[in-house]
Amino acid sequence: MEHSNIKHSHVKVSGHNQTFGNWGEKQAEIYLTGKGYEILDRNYRTQDGEIDLVCQYAEEIIFVEVKTRSNTNSGYPEEAITFEKWSHLISSAEEYLADHPDIPQDWRVDIIAIIGNRKTGLNDITHFENYQYD
Repeated sequence: MEHSNIKHSHVKVSGHNQTFGNWGEKQAEIYLTGKGYEILDRNYRTQDGEIDLVCQYAEEIIFVEVKTRSNTNSGYPEEAITFEKWSHLISSAEEYLADHPDIPQDWRVDIIAIIGNRKTGLNDITHFENYQYD
């Protein structure tokens, strides 16, 4: 299946946070495409929120939430996933699938946790496949 029309939508975020978040999402995209994932959409907006990356790997759709921190002083990036955020991710994924009935309907949610920044570079990337909120 050919997906050449990658969609972008933008949310107003403070300049530093938006630049920092964009950097983290780009690192995640490089990592995932290096593993053979195809990027279908970036920053896909739904009424429940935003999906950072929508990918396809084999016959499975992967909804990716990217969390980036410059260091672990305030905790690890993945610790920022709250129950509310998790619920919004699931609702957004279901809405995406309903809006795209032509793509495979097997899906999962992955979390990419990134530590680093543009100045110091990528210090660590952790990929939580098929993440389940506890």
